[in-house]
Amino acid sequence: MPVIVMGVDPGLANLGIGVVQEVGKTPGFLAARLVRTSSDEPMSQRLQSIYDAVQACLTEFTPQALAIEGQFFHRQAGTAFKVGEAVGVVTLAAAQYGVPVFEYGPMEVKNALVGTGGATKEQVIYMVRAILKLPAHPGSTHAADALALALTHLASYRIAHSVLLEQVHAGSRP
Repeated sequence: MPVIVMGVDPGLANLGIGVVQEVGKTPGFLAARLVRTSSDEPMSQRLQSIYDAVQACLTEFTPQALAIEGQFFHRQAGTAFKVGEAVGVVTLAAAQYGVPVFEYGPMEVKNALVGTGGATKEQVIYMVRAILKLPAHPGSTHAADALALALTHLASYRIAHSVLLEQVHAGSRP
């Protein structure tokens, strides 16, 4: 049975969405989208646009999981607050569809895809393209980051599933 994961690179002005599907151990590309909102719009309208786009993808692809980037802002409280509102809208949409949300930090994504937490954005995009066999850049760095998050969750899911199977075969309980 295929596993479908939706990745979200949260942002208020630019929010990336990436959807991947894994059949067996082979990940495949389903979609990459960029949701843009303008600072000229009222906040409620911007959040509604994000919600509508996320809800549309949840309806279209029915993912089993949503992977979102964990936010680690140290000196940008205003930015953290605005991105937090976008994260809240995404999390709410996922909850309404019964889709569990998993959070991954930038270093976890870099480690999962490139093998080092010090990888560059270009290296991550290269690996996203290579893993998904994409002929070109997925359109925006935000969409590429969303695809990277979805792939990170697939890798994490695969590892957790194999450990569980090993425990079952060894006769122990998880």
